[in-house]
Amino acid sequence: MPFARISLLKGKSPDYLRALSDSLHKAMVETFNVPPADRFQIIHQHEPGELIFDRNYLSGPRSDDFVLISITTGKPRTTEMRKAFFRRAAELLQQLPGLRPEDVMIVISTSEPDEWSFGDGLAQMAEPGWEARARGVPA
Repeated sequence: MPFARISLLKGKSPDYLRALSDSLHKAMVETFNVPPADRFQIIHQHEPGELIFDRNYLSGPRSDDFVLISITTGKPRTTEMRKAFFRRAAELLQQLPGLRPEDVMIVISTSEPDEWSFGDGLAQMAEPGWEARARGVPA
């Protein structure tokens, strides 16, 4: 149930954006206990001057290919899981679409299960058996 907002400067091709999305989702599935069908992402492309970032803070140097990924999750992950996710995401994003690890920033925030509605006016994750239903298993 993670929700990802991906922010980058305008000018990338649809294939680049798809590779960015696919690599991020693959890292979440592999290391973050996310079901393959649980994919909710928004890609924001910004004009120069609308995405402001320090080129060297705690990493770098960052280029104009910098990507800021903000992920909201409905349950906390351990520090080990977060570290593994950060590493795997950087690896996969380096492979496709070709991002340098220095250009990948990820921020994770958590929320309570009853703060999510996936439709129908329901707080699905506040109901018993929701995890099994999310994985396609009848509850």
